[in-house]
Amino acid sequence: MTTDTNESATAMAQPHVVIIGGGFGGLACAQALKNSPVRVTLVDRRNFHLFQPLLYQVATGGLSPANIATPLRKIFSRQDNIRVLLGDVSTINLETHQLQLDGHTLDFDHLVVAAGSGHSYFGNDDWENHAPGLKTIEDATKIRRLVLGAFELAELEEDPEVIRHYLTFVIVGGGPTGVELAGAISEIARHTLRNEFRSIRPEDARIILLEHADRLLPPYPPNLSEAARRMLGDLDVEVQTGVRVIGITNECVEVDTPAGPEEIHAKTVLWAAGVKASPLGEQLVPADALAHGGRVKVDANLALPGHPNVFVIGDLAFALDEKGVPLPGVAPVATQQGIYVAKLLLAQQERENQAPFHYKDLGTASTIGRGKAVALIFGRQLQGLMAWLAWLFIHLMKLVSFENRLLVFMQWGWNYTTRNRSARLITETRPPHE
Repeated sequence: MTTDTNESATAMAQPHVVIIGGGFGGLACAQALKNSPVRVTLVDRRNFHLFQPLLYQVATGGLSPANIATPLRKIFSRQDNIRVLLGDVSTINLETHQLQLDGHTLDFDHLVVAAGSGHSYFGNDDWENHAPGLKTIEDATKIRRLVLGAFELAELEEDPEVIRHYLTFVIVGGGPTGVELAGAISEIARHTLRNEFRSIRPEDARIILLEHADRLLPPYPPNLSEAARRMLGDLDVEVQTGVRVIGITNECVEVDTPAGPEEIHAKTVLWAAGVKASPLGEQLVPADALAHGGRVKVDANLALPGHPNVFVIGDLAFALDEKGVPLPGVAPVATQQGIYVAKLLLAQQERENQAPFHYKDLGTASTIGRGKAVALIFGRQLQGLMAWLAWLFIHLMKLVSFENRLLVFMQWGWNYTTRNRSARLITETRPPHE
């Protein structure tokens, strides 16, 4: 009994690290603190870690939600120094070192905020009702319902004009998510659904990808952007660059083009054009002090200026590299930041100095379709089959659990062999385009 009491007292005397968010950054930080002399509490509004880079495959019926989500308690079942709490953080008090979690007060010695981001419609929030984005499991199943439902509703129609509207899909945003969605929807129409309908031809579907910049995938080298455009062309995806969306309704998308305003009639519009940081940023600094997209400015150690015990990482953080360029909101950045903060906390306990955060860019890859991808890995440019294989390997190995890796590997193998997408289920009973 005395031993148990002593162990409990020792544990309570250890610094308490609270991590908000179980995404890539929060997960990496929590795992890196394993076997460390700290108490860790991980707070998330969901009970699972979601592998967002493969979310588009759920949205297009290639994978099931459970294939890319792992329960947080399962991940940390063998990490004794961590406690997982399910809840929504409403307020953060930096002066009292407390936060409110669904009416409960949680004290912290160190706080790591990795709350992520959501959709940004650039001040046109009403567009969300007509053009869903892709950030959550619910978003993915909704998009799956809309895409597959469009073919079903077209099958019911007799008016050729209405059928064309149902079989027109517009994706706004030519970044990785937009490119991946466009390619996947094209493959669904051209291959997966071929011969499954009697009144319509799914392969007649029109897929349009809109990008405000002058080329797709702006962060990539120009020749890879052009390769991506060419591959999408091979899939019969219409790519329009240098256009700006000025209106979205249930019936059409209004765009401003170099030739003047145009209307694209489409029943299904998907949003992949912008993100905004979690509103928790306003709990840390005044709204007018936030950087572009609602991100929180941090110092070289990823700490909140004036609060060395509070760290912001991932999509919520506005961090600069050695050249003063903002780091992108991508999973590798968040993961490396999470590991860095964990090492920094341990160094502080040992009263050791830690060098400023340095992001090591190992590369990036975007898939476009079966055997089609572009990649920039270790400074080497890849495109086509080699880039696609690299993309498969990278994403497969980054999945958290072995079970997920095995399930995804088997599903990918089946999909590649048969061109089938076994998870193309419409799971809601209300009209798909209500």
